[in-house]
Amino acid sequence: MKKMLREITPLTQNDCFTLFSRVKTEFDFPLHYHEEFELNFIQNAKHAKRVIGDHIQEIDDLELVLVGSNLQHAWFTHKCKSSDITEITIQFHKNLLDESFLRRNQLSFIRAMFEKSQRGILFSRETTIQLAPRIKALGQKHGFDSVLELFSILHDLSISRNMQLLSDSTFNFQESYTYNNRRITKAIQYLNQNFDRPITLNEIAKLANMSDVSFSRYFKQSTGNTFIDSLNEIRLGHASRMLIDTTDSIAEIAYNCGFNNISNFNRIFRKKKSCTPKEFRESYNTYGSRVFI
Repeated sequence: MKKMLREITPLTQNDCFTLFSRVKTEFDFPLHYHEEFELNFIQNAKHAKRVIGDHIQEIDDLELVLVGSNLQHAWFTHKCKSSDITEITIQFHKNLLDESFLRRNQLSFIRAMFEKSQRGILFSRETTIQLAPRIKALGQKHGFDSVLELFSILHDLSISRNMQLLSDSTFNFQESYTYNNRRITKAIQYLNQNFDRPITLNEIAKLANMSDVSFSRYFKQSTGNTFIDSLNEIRLGHASRMLIDTTDSIAEIAYNCGFNNISNFNRIFRKKKSCTPKEFRESYNTYGSRVFI
């Protein structure tokens, strides 16, 4: 297995967060991960490339991304020609807000956002434009005022609309997202444990003591995804990890992740990631080759 670069951030245990603001002509930090959460604001970097977990995408001229703990990430210059890229990076401890505190009703949206950040969250352009002035001004605040403003920014992000989750749900093995629903959590855990073999809706419905039709409707209402979409997402997350970390053939990976044939695997993979498994492996190796040790 390839070993990823682990960054030791300058954030100390005596500080709540650290902020870096810089204007540059290129991205030069390699693919990496760290325990701290990271909120990254980027302006004037159109056509640069974002890598978050198993997600790879060319970016626009403005973006705001929240990266969860131990999720590998980086931005690469790629086709960006800008000479005044603005990047503001805010890093804060994963236990900045105590777990028991996060369980309070008033913190429910922030708690859910933190859990989702284990896949990386891209906030909408509207949200980014709205919060950009406050993010830019955060470095001018000090002491308790700066912490209050950070909490306020995080709250506004947590209730914002049209968040986009970037990486597949099973790519980051550190993910801890659970549903506030015993039946759904049990079903998702079962899918994660048995993704490498055929699984039917009837099999999962029996696990929840429900009929196929009732469970299918219940699952969609609870997760926002159909049973098949969730199963495929779990399988794709494992497949993406194998494409990066192993030299197994694409056919071997497809069958080891529960896909019944290579054509079906290629079709589902391309639909989700806009590239074939082969193109994904080649692209990821291009950006990761500088940092695997």
